[in-house]
Amino acid sequence: MSEKRIGIVGGGAWGTALAIQAVRAGADARMLLRDGDLAARMNETRENDLYLPGIALPAGLSASLNAPDVLAADFVLLVTPAQFLRDSLRALAPHWQPGIPAVICAKGIEKKTGALMETVVREELGDVLVAVLSGPTFAQEVANGLPAALTLACRDRELGKKLVEQIGTSSFRPYYSSDVTGVEVAGAIKNVLAIASGVVAGMQLGDNARAALVTRGLAEMSRLAIAMGGRAETLMGLAGLGDLMLTCTGTLSRNYTFGVALGQGQSAADILSSRRSVTEGVHTAASVTAVAKKYGVEMPICNAVNQVANYQTPLRETIDALLNRPFRDEQEARL
Repeated sequence: MSEKRIGIVGGGAWGTALAIQAVRAGADARMLLRDGDLAARMNETRENDLYLPGIALPAGLSASLNAPDVLAADFVLLVTPAQFLRDSLRALAPHWQPGIPAVICAKGIEKKTGALMETVVREELGDVLVAVLSGPTFAQEVANGLPAALTLACRDRELGKKLVEQIGTSSFRPYYSSDVTGVEVAGAIKNVLAIASGVVAGMQLGDNARAALVTRGLAEMSRLAIAMGGRAETLMGLAGLGDLMLTCTGTLSRNYTFGVALGQGQSAADILSSRRSVTEGVHTAASVTAVAKKYGVEMPICNAVNQVANYQTPLRETIDALLNRPFRDEQEARL
């Protein structure tokens, strides 16, 4: 058994992939699940048959329902979907040990409050050490050991560098950043833009349209991130442009495939009801629209996704409204 222990809260595809990576990095990985049957099957069959089928779980990875045992770790990865993170942390708070860092691996903005995940963690766990892990990564590829690079953001540089060393390997390369806010905003909004990109593909509007949408979407992302205190250069990095490129083009993206289905004429309700995993961009579309209004930031693409995904506004009507917006100077439109 390794002397290094990493706790993982969440038993979905990304949580499982990160647990596999933790073992690869030389740690004993313990996953906290709510589903006792799934935990038992994972420990017995060495596979997460619900969320990451076909991927063998290594020795050194175990699934548990015992929060104190999982939280007795060098640090804990929080992989609960963003809209459920607060309730999860509230249950974990009595068992959280002082000095144990919380590494946020969920991407989103809380719908009820408009809060970023760092704020949610601090409100529920108090004065805890916080980092954020985000970037262009599909769970299946990480689990299979394919090369990936991402951002680990932490306000405490010494802690951030230590976490990079503890989770990183030659095939899983975290790059340190101090811009927690920029990384969080980028990770949340890219899911919304991925839905829009999928709609373009589903409606067969062409590659020109998708390239324009992703570029203008990056401008929206940048405007809000800067307004909230993030740095422009973060949006050009792995957590920003890198993750945006992946999720706006990759068929493994739940948000992109949701958009494709919308563009092909399926209803949002029907698409979501057929899925086991959370399509985070649907919730974040509503959250980011409200937050953008609060900060006085114009985000027409994100607003359009919110209208289509959450209010069933007809697609053609929404796209026509976007295409008939006034012409603008490109440099001014970036800010």
